[in-house]
Amino acid sequence: MTEGTASGRAARGGLAAVAIAVVLGLAGCGGTPTGSLTKARPVPPGAHVVDMLVVTTRARVDDDGRIYSGERGDSIGHTELAVSIPPGTTRKVGEVLWPTSSPPDPAKTFAVVDRIDHTAESARAWFKRSGNGRALIFVHGYNTRTDAAVFRFAQFVHDSGTAFTPVLFTWPSRGTVTQYVYDRESTNYSRDAFEALLRAAAADPAVKEISILAHSMGTWLTMETLRQMAIRDGRLPGKIHDVILASPDIDGDVFRRQVARLGQPRPRLSLFLSRDDKALDLSKLVAGDMERIGAVDPTAEPWKSTFEKENVHVFDLTDVKTSDRLAHGKFAADGDVVRLIGGRLVAGQPIADGKAGFGDRLGGAVGGTIGLVGDAAGAVVAAPFRMAE
Repeated sequence: MTEGTASGRAARGGLAAVAIAVVLGLAGCGGTPTGSLTKARPVPPGAHVVDMLVVTTRARVDDDGRIYSGERGDSIGHTELAVSIPPGTTRKVGEVLWPTSSPPDPAKTFAVVDRIDHTAESARAWFKRSGNGRALIFVHGYNTRTDAAVFRFAQFVHDSGTAFTPVLFTWPSRGTVTQYVYDRESTNYSRDAFEALLRAAAADPAVKEISILAHSMGTWLTMETLRQMAIRDGRLPGKIHDVILASPDIDGDVFRRQVARLGQPRPRLSLFLSRDDKALDLSKLVAGDMERIGAVDPTAEPWKSTFEKENVHVFDLTDVKTSDRLAHGKFAADGDVVRLIGGRLVAGQPIADGKAGFGDRLGGAVGGTIGLVGDAAGAVVAAPFRMAE
């Protein structure tokens, strides 16, 4: 290798790192003001309130508008938040009305209207009082402040109509576009805490079923945690029924190794990918041109055989168009995708079992077989939505 070639590659690597920081940063919390978690009252008529439990490895701060910073905490925090969502006539499904002031105006934007700090013990009591025994745990992605994670999850819970009790696991992200490496290391820092949450939930008699929804870099944290649990015990807790990976920012080769170590029986694993995901294209450059599993072609090898062998249900959202110009958050930005996930979870059914009979529009692919429903996916099919098993 010549010196010129080495320096050229180094330069390209540096430019790629800057590019991914900028582009992925656009998918984060954007221009929302700090302090947007300050309590607001009263709840306007017609508003909907999502009551969630926040479990975090972030450092606590003495600021009611932030609650937790992007730094790493020495202990696991537990906070109950009630998030008010303005009446449905003021926004579209899949849209977050980000606060523009502190405290927010609940008549116009998402707003926290109540907050209770918990211990681990009182958090378990909250779940028993508030839930129906079914937990949905959300793990956010890169460049996400606490408030952005809270409001995005509240939007998804409300729009999906899911009857699961919402639990947000938020890890230390600085919410800054230049902190990609720090955020990545923070997911590794949080693996043991996420495992502790999953084990506590699985051991609690009040919890009957656990589903995990992870996005982007949060999928790395999720898969690494599940992998270490399975290696330790030989399998995963039976209460973990569904693991949903949206736009996973995971090296394809690493993903194959992770899935292979999950043991049997294992949760139903669903993957939402999009071949036009611009954020993952740039992540691929930073990662030495290694494909990210959230942007592969599921009909091409080795992915087709991998998904078939490991029984991974793959939903190809490439032809689903949303307002997300990076195509990195389609799982929450497209109303039909949101309703698909929530509707199946509410019914107690797997995300893909070949038995759906609804008319949602979506592009789906498993093992190379494509099933399309509705014109937004590029075709119209009269038969019920189907996934090849």
